[in-house]
Amino acid sequence: MTDSRMRGALAPAGAQPDALRELIAGQWIDPDSALPIAVPVRAIAIERSLAGTEADLVTALPVGHRFTVVSDATTQRVLGARVTRALASLGSIDSIVLDDSPHPDIATVERIRGATLSSDTLVAVGSGTINDLCKYAAAIDEKPYVAFATAPSMNGYTSMNAAITVDGHKKTLPARAPLAVFIDLGVFAAAPVRMIRAGLGDSLCRSTAQADWSLSRHVRGTSFREAPFALLAADEPALLEAAEPLVNGDLDAMRVLARTLLLSGLGMTICGGSYPASQGEHLISHYIDMFAPQERAPYLHGEQVAVATLTMARIQEAMLQGAPPRLYAGSTTRETLLQGFGDAIGDACWSEYAAKRHSADTADALSARIAEKWDELRADLSRTMIPAAALAGVMARAGCPRTAEAIGVTAEFYRRAVRDARFLRDRYTFLDLAADAGRLDALSRRG
Repeated sequence: MTDSRMRGALAPAGAQPDALRELIAGQWIDPDSALPIAVPVRAIAIERSLAGTEADLVTALPVGHRFTVVSDATTQRVLGARVTRALASLGSIDSIVLDDSPHPDIATVERIRGATLSSDTLVAVGSGTINDLCKYAAAIDEKPYVAFATAPSMNGYTSMNAAITVDGHKKTLPARAPLAVFIDLGVFAAAPVRMIRAGLGDSLCRSTAQADWSLSRHVRGTSFREAPFALLAADEPALLEAAEPLVNGDLDAMRVLARTLLLSGLGMTICGGSYPASQGEHLISHYIDMFAPQERAPYLHGEQVAVATLTMARIQEAMLQGAPPRLYAGSTTRETLLQGFGDAIGDACWSEYAAKRHSADTADALSARIAEKWDELRADLSRTMIPAAALAGVMARAGCPRTAEAIGVTAEFYRRAVRDARFLRDRYTFLDLAADAGRLDALSRRG
């Protein structure tokens, strides 16, 4: 058994602890409970090449004998045809090839469900959209699915949630984790460099997401887990150092990114939601997805998250400077949101926002709580936050986008995204803290 292929076995005696290996084996110790954690992902393989081993990898899983390979036109060429040929020896094999740039929406989910009615197992060959579609369809139909990953562009391979658009509102919906994820590093390295940068961008938000979630714990008493961040602790420093070799196709650097993406997804699975990897920076990205001008060129999720992560890091740093902020009652009404978002989305946003909107009394109580917790919060976050300047440096070395213009939106639109993204979900982030303190508008102008 190699260092990169895990099927529930422990690392050899004397080997260095490996969070990914131990987690798949059900032997990783949860720092929150001091008990071992089990996850639904049964196997992970990260190899320099998987050519010729695809059928063996799948044979070891409880997947039946009727498979449907789901890909799009590009991923079918890159890996789907190879996987389909390999799995043909295992039983009945069908395939559905979506158009390039398929939409992660309910209509496409239903198309996949229709094409996989007689299948025992879905085989996703792709990255973000293909996996979200398959894991949501598999969850509805209570079928297993496995993922052959084609690009290191996002951290959702091993998560139990899917980003699906419902009636124009991008939502994170409960879904099904894959039985296994198989990564061919040569395929990853051959992916368009934009997809590699997107995966790096989606990984760097660990810092801002952890800060936002920790804020909510201190201010609102939200539940919080250390486990998803402990999983990443050993790999993150290597990833920060790997920016340049990563985009130059170095397979060792690619392995670090692949591990980080899988561990991040498993952290979400452990927490039963996207809390440890999706906070204010993802709300900004979701707003862009929902409201950017239709004529805008396509951009990747991780590209948008990279820019939004920098914004969140700067807002967090600004808010943590000086004395604890004084909060004020929320002035946004349902009518304001209906006017700004339209009736359907506006009503959904009001439902989310109303759960965290402050009255004068609750604003006073939270202000007092923040004042009491301020030193503890600042000390807590100082141990876990990556400075905005350091994040910008890593992104610059990798060539990641760092400005609104670099992701195809105007500075004015991006400021609106920063100001209004907090209405999309009830999570309390530094966007809310800044808005409740009357500072978000000014901070959004800093980029």
